[in-house]
Amino acid sequence: MKRRDALRSLALLTGGLVLVPSCDFSKEDILAAYHNLQITPALKQLLADIADSIIPPGEIKGASDLSVQDFILVMVNDCMDENGQQSFMNGLKGFEDFSKKTTGNTFSKLETVQKEELLLAGMTTDAEAERDIRSFLGTAKRFTIQGFMLSEYIQTEVKPYSLIPGDYQGEVLIADIKTDRIHG
Repeated sequence: MKRRDALRSLALLTGGLVLVPSCDFSKEDILAAYHNLQITPALKQLLADIADSIIPPGEIKGASDLSVQDFILVMVNDCMDENGQQSFMNGLKGFEDFSKKTTGNTFSKLETVQKEELLLAGMTTDAEAERDIRSFLGTAKRFTIQGFMLSEYIQTEVKPYSLIPGDYQGEVLIADIKTDRIHG
């Protein structure tokens, strides 16, 4: 009876020792939800910071409050071709280097005005080496605006959706009709 227990313990110990070298805890985890992209939590946070710089919080919620970065990643993962995905990922991965080269600091440590100036500089750069940065920022801006405007919060609380043609209002003066202004 004791020999069986000893053999079982030895087998478990040997199996455990075989598995330990295959466990690599040194590199950052890759999020599995985006199977075409190699997104780490740090890159996702950087994308959230960029989206929040495009649509910052104020009287209404900002882009990162509505998790627009998830929308961006899903759209890039599901709707773009391989070349577009590769360009997006190259721009996202190279954005911190672009930030350090342009401002001398990482994007998260910059002030709001500096972030806006950096985004503008990245979108208007003509350098061939920074083509992926320009493409990435253009895609991120487009999907940030789209995700923000289509979010449940905007569609229900800020500018409630109503079916066309809407409620019937008999005699109403045109001067009395007020439209919602969500752009400022």
